[in-house]
Amino acid sequence: MRSIPLKVMLVLVATVLLVADLTGATLLARAEFNEGTMEPKSMSALTFGPEGILFIGDSVGAQIFALDTGDRTPAANMDPVAQEADLEGKIGAKLGIPAGDVLIHDMAVNPISQAIYLTVSRGRGEWNSPFLLPNDLGNASILLRMDKSGDFSEVKLNKARFSVVAVPNPVAAEKEHRWKKTKLRVDAVTDLAFHDNKLYVAGLSNEEFASTMRVFDFPFKKQNSATQLEIYHGAHGKWETNSPVRTFLPLEIEGKQHMLAAYLCTPLVSFTMDQFEDGKAVRGKTLAELGSRNQPLDMIAYTHKGKTKIILSNSNRTIMIFDPADIAAQKEGITTEVDHKAGVPYKDLSGVQVQQLADFNEKFVVLMQRLPGGKLGLYCYNKDWL
Repeated sequence: MRSIPLKVMLVLVATVLLVADLTGATLLARAEFNEGTMEPKSMSALTFGPEGILFIGDSVGAQIFALDTGDRTPAANMDPVAQEADLEGKIGAKLGIPAGDVLIHDMAVNPISQAIYLTVSRGRGEWNSPFLLPNDLGNASILLRMDKSGDFSEVKLNKARFSVVAVPNPVAAEKEHRWKKTKLRVDAVTDLAFHDNKLYVAGLSNEEFASTMRVFDFPFKKQNSATQLEIYHGAHGKWETNSPVRTFLPLEIEGKQHMLAAYLCTPLVSFTMDQFEDGKAVRGKTLAELGSRNQPLDMIAYTHKGKTKIILSNSNRTIMIFDPADIAAQKEGITTEVDHKAGVPYKDLSGVQVQQLADFNEKFVVLMQRLPGGKLGLYCYNKDWL
């Protein structure tokens, strides 16, 4: 029998201890879950944590739910999800409503089962501006699960196992957006990310510096931190504090943990995660200006065949693919007014109107895209092609 080298043994022990720590924390969290009816007022944003736990941001209710989906059976393979050319039509048939009344708010993939979870509301007839987002139009009240074969089931919330934590000091329910004339409360939670046993929550608070990053320990505790965010918007030529982060992700750059965030019209900004302290106001570094009249919709990062890529989908631009090395090389941020575009380079991937984007498995990403004929498609894209 060949002996195991000491270095290898130490690495194995450290790995086992780390996994045990994460699993123990998750088991503790699930043990503290309540069983009963979960009553979110709006399922505004989704992200998965460990062991099939789905985090649901509720902007209107100013709360975050951790839902135990019980979805912990590993996927049998790394195949793509079944392609769907008319997602709204299929969901409409499931719910008994016309396809034109189906409004999809967010999408998340369970990394264990590779099932796709969607939040849905009924009615999108008021969608009359490219600056309106689904949460501006209605409150998602339906949670659907789509398996890899394309079959849908509704996730019932009346017999759920969950925990919940309040989002303190959310933007006031009566406040309106200055020019959209929509309620700002729908942006109390704009995006979520689970990282290192913490849940990061972007959105608006009721502070003078309204743009906020909240950090919640998991299992949830009553305490959390809230940091006010300020960015330089090169297209506007000024520092801004009222526009919320639209999509973000944790990212390691040169050995240090960062948060990469995208904003309306479309600054790309980095913060170091050690900046996030309760009650503190911090400035981010504007890495790029990616074009006006555009909503950044989703951003993911993954490593495939030893190469890490960052992908950003947009309402009025192509998919943009960034190399983390280019982000690391951007030592100075944008601090003066610029025309149209500037900063970190990226590669275009043809096709606009990719409304949702997620890392699906080792081989594929999954996209939800408004197709030229007007229908909403869902399909996987091979990472070898990106």
